[in-house]
Amino acid sequence: MCNTNSSAVSMAATDEKNPLMPHLCYTIVPLSKPGKNQPLKSPELEKPAQLPLLPSLAETLREASSLFHLSFPIALTALLLYSRSVLSMLFLGSLGDLPLAAGSLAIAFANITGYSVLSGLSLGMEPLCSQAFGANQPKLLSLTLHRSVLFLLCSSIPISLLWLNMSKILLFLGQDSEITSVAQSFLIFSLPDLISLSFIHPLRVYLRSQGITRPLTLAASVAAFLHLPANLLLVAHLRFGVPGVAAASAASNIALLLFLLLHLRGEPDPTWRLPTRECLSGWAPLARLAAPSCVSVCLEWWWYELMILLCGLLPDPKPTVASMGVLIQTTALVYVFPSSLSFGVSTRVGNELGANRPASARASAAVSVALSAGIGFAAMGFAAGMRERWGRMFTDDGEILRLTAAALPIVGLCELGNCPQTVGCGVLRGSARPAHAARVNLGAFYLVGMPVAVGLGFVLGVGFTGLWMGLLAAQVCCAGLMLYVVGTTDWEAQAWRAQVLTRNPPAGPKDNKEGGNAVHDEVVVVEDGKAAQTCYEPFISLRVVDIQM
Repeated sequence: MCNTNSSAVSMAATDEKNPLMPHLCYTIVPLSKPGKNQPLKSPELEKPAQLPLLPSLAETLREASSLFHLSFPIALTALLLYSRSVLSMLFLGSLGDLPLAAGSLAIAFANITGYSVLSGLSLGMEPLCSQAFGANQPKLLSLTLHRSVLFLLCSSIPISLLWLNMSKILLFLGQDSEITSVAQSFLIFSLPDLISLSFIHPLRVYLRSQGITRPLTLAASVAAFLHLPANLLLVAHLRFGVPGVAAASAASNIALLLFLLLHLRGEPDPTWRLPTRECLSGWAPLARLAAPSCVSVCLEWWWYELMILLCGLLPDPKPTVASMGVLIQTTALVYVFPSSLSFGVSTRVGNELGANRPASARASAAVSVALSAGIGFAAMGFAAGMRERWGRMFTDDGEILRLTAAALPIVGLCELGNCPQTVGCGVLRGSARPAHAARVNLGAFYLVGMPVAVGLGFVLGVGFTGLWMGLLAAQVCCAGLMLYVVGTTDWEAQAWRAQVLTRNPPAGPKDNKEGGNAVHDEVVVVEDGKAAQTCYEPFISLRVVDIQM
């Protein structure tokens, strides 16, 4: 990290001729001319106070309370949305084996190519919104919302084309033609989801970054309440079959969106601004955060879909695929709690960094990691205690029950690593470092977990449980790397980055002449006796030079 000590700060426009130059740059100049043979420095910023290693008991309790008040409504919202997916699967199962298989195939395809992408891209706005709210920048908060909605709508166009051609893709990959045909009809009636989710995801982040969670919970309650009568009408009464299940899900998402929009209109929001032409430009910061956020989410989502494909290659694929489906539903349910804590700590860290309170951000990160360990132990105990009974809630098949009972303890161990890893991702999102999370997920899941899963499952003949042991290896590696990144964070530097990311200082000198050449868009720290250096970081460009007085 470059030295950020300075006396005065000003900002100029980005130098478009320099491809390495980030979008926000500072120029630092001395406030006054020193005496002869005296170095230029800023006494008040020479050595910032050292942050405490661990938060005090009072800080711990305060942060735990803040995280609970944020995370509990988020968890309740996630459970309500989870109930809709379970209800859809029940209605698909009531239609028969072919609709159930086709609906499952369509949902898996939609998760891989659509839902995971939109969810991941929307998380790119999370650090911008949470830090803007903490920095008291309501215009940037609202502007980020408008840009994100447009960004997701544009991203939905290629996704919709992919969904319309799903049958051709799956037939090319050798899938059954009858199942593929029914799955295609499901996706066609799911197309409205792309539009509604392009609004829902940004609105959720926008409200959550301000600590507003009640409207999200109420909207999810309305959507879950309408989901059952919509399925009864379209599937049971009108007999639309598989398309009816998809249409009912799309209708409940539209109801959720309308409720959120009515909330924005009915309750005055001091951060709300009407869209302007300004939202049509300046997408670069959002894109730079959205791309790695999307990669991080997709890498983890896609792993579970790949696990199902690997199960299909085992000697007796039918019970292993069915058992994998049961276990993935289990992990999806358990994942609600660490993911809710992850969203909560992302908001807290972003707010505190935006408000230039690095000690509070560090305390929030430390408390959330400790809480995630507790959630992990609880999930492990749940998996171990329910190993003989959990599978019976889904099936009576003896082989499926045997495989599920054998794998559940491994699933519990996976959650022991998954919970801290998920919360660590939230800390990195809040501090605008999603690229770190993407690299960790890539290395842990695909360079460690996948070889272990394939080696144990197929080469050594361990079979079904070997695949889950591959996931265990990935989660242990991922948790270790994530905790290392969080534990070695320079919180003062991250707070300084947050100020650069969210604020617009008054414009300073346009040109600093040095040897006849103009110096633009740089942080110039004047220190006696040091050679010129340039350091590049996301959003920041620093240049350390000597100036003869």
